Amino acid sequence: MINEQMYAYGAESSKIREIFSYACARKAEIGAENVFDFSLGNPSIPAPDAVRKSIERSLAEIPAAELHGYTPAPGLPAAREAVAASLNRRFGTAYTAADVFMTVGAAASVSCTLRAVTCPGDEVIVIAPYFPEYRVWIEAAGAVCVEVPADPETFQIDPAAVAAAITPRTAAVIIDSPNNPTGAIYPRETLQALAAELERVNQAREQQLGHPQPIVLISDEPYREITYGAEVPWVPALYEHTVVCYSYSKSLSLPGERVGWILVPQVSEGARRVMAAVAGAARALGFVCAPALFQRVVIDCVDTPTDVEAYARNRRMLTQALAEAGYTYVEPDGAFYLWVRALEPDAEAFCERARAFELLPVPSDSFGVGGWVRVGYCVAPETIERSLPAWRALAESYR
Repeated sequence: MINEQMYAYGAESSKIREIFSYACARKAEIGAENVFDFSLGNPSIPAPDAVRKSIERSLAEIPAAELHGYTPAPGLPAAREAVAASLNRRFGTAYTAADVFMTVGAAASVSCTLRAVTCPGDEVIVIAPYFPEYRVWIEAAGAVCVEVPADPETFQIDPAAVAAAITPRTAAVIIDSPNNPTGAIYPRETLQALAAELERVNQAREQQLGHPQPIVLISDEPYREITYGAEVPWVPALYEHTVVCYSYSKSLSLPGERVGWILVPQVSEGARRVMAAVAGAARALGFVCAPALFQRVVIDCVDTPTDVEAYARNRRMLTQALAEAGYTYVEPDGAFYLWVRALEPDAEAFCERARAFELLPVPSDSFGVGGWVRVGYCVAPETIERSLPAWRALAESYR
């Protein structure tokens, strides 16, 4: 016997990973320089030198048994304190180590949070387009994924549409800003409007039930540091029942090291119960503790800046060339993805046609909408430059 749901997830695989695997095979056939792989959100810039220095210092100064041993389940106290102190400096807050739970990257952060705040049959709202793994993690928790379309032109949240989708079974709403896949950043006014809608529902529930049952707002923020001038509001300042999920995969270029955290501000008895449930979810899912060595990297590098300019240069090169070739797209305010309108209604067919030119974007269907593609520009600038004739030729093929 096997679990049929798990078999289905494994057999279908991620469309992003499927295209990435095809790209690897194709590069082996015709040469990496001839394949233009825009599929995976794998940072193209190296980790900051501070990361290497931190690792070397730990290896030299900390006994191996301690360095590579288990940490407390919530994480090293010093790592949790470092994260809290960094947030306090940046956002004028008063968090402590008790508010922070170290995790095995953003996937663990979001999946543990979902297990902590939902029960089987509950509903979780996502804003389409959305990161496809949200659906997997929601369904694996026994909950139901409810898609609410973003504004079709700006891809901003429509707070009224979110409110209309809320039912008595709604347990949580997931947002990510800067957004994967569109690069949109949700402005303060939009988030305030969303918070007001959630508070209205919370108050009505408490009156009806006689006790609080607030909707949890899960703010997934692995791209927070990758922005091009726009403010990324601090969501817990706008809505009390916010849980923040974070990863250093993008900010420190450490996607393969899997280290991040969950922030649950301990402002109430309800919040303390959420943090205890997060710890229980990590235990149940087998996330015993985050990688010990990289928790120490977090201690040393928590405020190390991200080299955003490298992505900004790629963004400028790609958007200028695609605009000249006749493509339309959403101007990204953050992250390192360009959301491009396909040149035909069927995004899957468009991507198949693009393969003839060795162009490998990701069709939007897997993100919950049709007619668009995601182009990850977290690649070497030479890859973008070499791909431009192919993008022009693809456009010409539709004329």
